[in-house]
Amino acid sequence: MGEAQVSLRHLYRVFTKPEHQDSKLAQIEQHLSDNILDFLSQHVVTKKTLLEEIEQDFSDSRVPESPEFVSSHAESLLDKLVAHSVNTYSPTFIGHMTSALPYFHLPLSKLMVGLNQNLVKIETSKAFTPLERQVLGMMHHLVYNEDDIFYQRYLHSARHALGAFCSGGTVANITALWVARNKALGPEKGFGGVAKEGLASAYRHYGINNLGVMCSKRGHYSLSKAVDALGIGRQQLLALPCPTQTLKPEDALKAGKAYQESGNRLLAIVGVGGTTETGHIDPLDELADVAKELGCWFHVDAAWGGATLFSNKHRHKLKGIERADSITIDAHKQMYVPMGAGMALFKDPENANVVRHHAQYILREGSKDLGATTLEGSRNGMAMMVYSSLHIFGRRGYELLIDQSIEKAKTFAEMINRHPDFELITAPTLSLLTYRICPRDIQTQLQSADTEKVNELNQVLDRLVVNVQKLQREAGKSFVSRTRLESPDYPANSVTVFRVVLANPLTSRHDLQAILAEQHTIAQKTQEWQHLNSSE
Repeated sequence: MGEAQVSLRHLYRVFTKPEHQDSKLAQIEQHLSDNILDFLSQHVVTKKTLLEEIEQDFSDSRVPESPEFVSSHAESLLDKLVAHSVNTYSPTFIGHMTSALPYFHLPLSKLMVGLNQNLVKIETSKAFTPLERQVLGMMHHLVYNEDDIFYQRYLHSARHALGAFCSGGTVANITALWVARNKALGPEKGFGGVAKEGLASAYRHYGINNLGVMCSKRGHYSLSKAVDALGIGRQQLLALPCPTQTLKPEDALKAGKAYQESGNRLLAIVGVGGTTETGHIDPLDELADVAKELGCWFHVDAAWGGATLFSNKHRHKLKGIERADSITIDAHKQMYVPMGAGMALFKDPENANVVRHHAQYILREGSKDLGATTLEGSRNGMAMMVYSSLHIFGRRGYELLIDQSIEKAKTFAEMINRHPDFELITAPTLSLLTYRICPRDIQTQLQSADTEKVNELNQVLDRLVVNVQKLQREAGKSFVSRTRLESPDYPANSVTVFRVVLANPLTSRHDLQAILAEQHTIAQKTQEWQHLNSSE
């Protein structure tokens, strides 16, 4: 491939128009617009390729000296990048929370990139700022359902914020706990507040040894990042056992009291509104009572399950979420928006002021600049994608998507229960479930064997699940993920299980049957299967 001549004229053309109308980039763009599924099926290669092989294509640390024609570079991307990407649109890719996207996001994304707005302040995002505030207001209303007067007062108030747009759930969780920390250790007589004086001074002033955050062991790993980033310390993340997959309110109350009686302060209880491993929902209403009794902040991480509120049939599963001081919701999960659209919502619009920052050249006091109360500074206009989705789908459209995903998960659970050689581990609360390969005769043995024998069989089954999951992934036809879980049926040890997420509207019953059949065929060829049969 030839290099482009270095000149100001060439660089100007790169900013203004394509090299020629039939450039490779234009062809890619047209193919994506016409039929993205066809594009992915043609260009994303499913053959086994080791990561180490792919790394060889990205091993040169030197910046290229001369420009390259856009068409040449596009060809290179097809060969090196696209060919070895993950086809998240595939109806048999059911191992993670990334799903197919509605077609309208492609042209809208091009519009968003072309406008290149920066949501840190009004001067670089004039109309996008009120749009983002409206989107946050819509999601706030979905959760908290305040009256019209409330939103008229706070939606576009320069002195308040109903939430913060973030790049994802991790930053949203950090943002929520940042607000909670600054509010709990805020300024009072003789003390300027933790934001000004730091944690050491705050602990001395308030007479505490440590500050803690409580959740179940199913809490997202971003909570560990949050306590680390906020200076609280990972040892102060009180992750309680949850063999039933949810945090028991009585356990939370007991642990919280013991923690505070030891000279510490519980900053927050985090209830999970749809765990990323099993989709279970903590008893949010009861946990809100516990947080109130302990005098701490109540945050709900509903990054996955928050969209369930669109469904009149299933929103009751999140009962109590409206009592949370803050909530995390990811639009790039069950709201089918491209990656990078997380939100932290605050029940009280005053609370965001505890993290408000100002600067003379930007984020001036009294302005409506969004960057004043967000952890991230420069951000793109992803709120536009959420805004458009809310209008194009409407609540009823989202309700249909949520309802069919949950029904599909129930259907898959029934398939697993009917199959003699599979065992359902966690039934779906939302659209996630876990299961494993477990031959029928082994299931019978597990019910009557002693603890030592049960542990021995489970260890073999663990190896079987790992092996099948790897071989299925390498075969490239379908993908499920795996995890390890505590289970009431096997209290002595955690077990390794397949984990599936059934949120892709393109996934059919036939796809699910094919995935199970493939796993069964793979399993029967493994050493672990033979070992289990010989132990019967």
